[in-house]
Amino acid sequence: MNGTGTNSNNSKSNRGNGDGTNGSGPDPVIVVGAGPTGLLLAGDLAAAGVPVTLVEKRPHKTSNLSRAFGVHARTLEQLDARGLADDLLATGATITELRLFRRLSLDLRRLPSRFPFLLVTPQYEVERLLERRARELGVEFLFEREVVGLRQDDSGVDLDVRGPDGTVGTRRAAHVVGADGHRSAVRQAVGLPFPGASVIRSMFLADVRLAERPDSVLTIDGAGDAFAGIVSFGDGWYRVMGWNRRHEVPDDTPLDLDEVREVTRRALGSDYGMHDARWLSRFHSDERQAPEYRVGRVFLAGDAAHVHSPAGGQGMNTGLQDAANLGWKLAAAVKGWAPDGLLDTYQAERHPVGKAVLRSSGGLVRLARAHSPGLRAVRAVVAAFVNAARPAQVKVLGQISGIGYRYAAPRGSHRLVGTRVPDVALESGRLYEALRGGRFVLIAPRGSRPHESQAASYGNQAASYGSQAARKDRLAVERWASDRRTTVLVRPDGYVAWAADAADAAGIERAVAAHVG
Repeated sequence: MNGTGTNSNNSKSNRGNGDGTNGSGPDPVIVVGAGPTGLLLAGDLAAAGVPVTLVEKRPHKTSNLSRAFGVHARTLEQLDARGLADDLLATGATITELRLFRRLSLDLRRLPSRFPFLLVTPQYEVERLLERRARELGVEFLFEREVVGLRQDDSGVDLDVRGPDGTVGTRRAAHVVGADGHRSAVRQAVGLPFPGASVIRSMFLADVRLAERPDSVLTIDGAGDAFAGIVSFGDGWYRVMGWNRRHEVPDDTPLDLDEVREVTRRALGSDYGMHDARWLSRFHSDERQAPEYRVGRVFLAGDAAHVHSPAGGQGMNTGLQDAANLGWKLAAAVKGWAPDGLLDTYQAERHPVGKAVLRSSGGLVRLARAHSPGLRAVRAVVAAFVNAARPAQVKVLGQISGIGYRYAAPRGSHRLVGTRVPDVALESGRLYEALRGGRFVLIAPRGSRPHESQAASYGNQAASYGSQAARKDRLAVERWASDRRTTVLVRPDGYVAWAADAADAAGIERAVAAHVG
């Protein structure tokens, strides 16, 4: 397959009858899984004018029993580009320092971001905002629908879906995205393996109330064979996570509050008078990654593509950034203007990031679990080095927060290509406000030099290349608020597609033609 996807003229949308079957024509896109990744992706597609159906196995309800609780800086930037970040900030508390292994201190205030902190808020708050956006944009939701089969050909994908009454119907789509978690039915249906292993065989989670409030929003530590963390949800409830190396048991082994108290006391020195548990659960933590994120017209995102240890709180965040990368590319393919090979860049860009997150989160959890004198000595050396060496701390902060990742650029590209663009100031406001239209943003220098005025004229009028109306749907033109001279074409996901230090109108035209269609 090439990257042009399916032209919208050949992808007649049919919204189906809601029971898992459809009629004469395919859906442009079906997203499977209504967790954070699927919700963000479906909303992005709908915002781009692509009809999308979201299929979810669970009944429709907001669960307060979710594992993720941290939203990192890069994810907040992506939410800001959708007008959601400020609403989410109101639901939680922020942390400006991460302390690990009692020795390592990471100052999040050093992050070059509008969000130099970790936002502590439960996953269900993220889902609530993303679902609200998706519904407002017209996403069709089908709950209590289970994917039980999948077949694809050159023109589309047939998805077998079992409804709540047990009957199985078929929906056809131009593309299908599996965002349905680590047991992904979509991944299994296309025959992709999920290699890896359990990094922690037995962990517990509990939502409790505390008689004594910890000193910080997030408290993490370990001692001997015990490790525990406590995070405040800000509403009187606390999430407790922990494990006991000497008591690794199957996930279905009963768990009671006394065990949670004991491990927490051993790890943190106190159980803070925990009581009234509303939820207790065991699970194991795997490190796994699918070798491919794309098989023909089927894509994987989030936990369906990769799962990580909980160290660093990167799982949900990585999935949301998968969705931000894939959404605009898939919309371009469905609407018929995607450059050749664009859909293939999803695998090329996101698979290495998933692999890097596996390494970094796995390294953190192994250091946290260090019990031999040798490993503890290694941990002390690593902590001392990162504390003392600013470049090392910047790298660690960039990996954990997500802002440090960049995508590979073609040989000979400008040094900025593939890098994340921070929320720079523009004459009209902020970049991430300009990105809220889901378009590319061309940032040109201000001033009166001939090439600058030509560039601005080209961008504002979309001159001589496609109709003005069509270009407005895909390209916004802005000017730097500063005297910066670099011309930059920013992708809808906030990464640099093209840049030049001295661009003329012809160069900009070639760049826009190559990237915006």
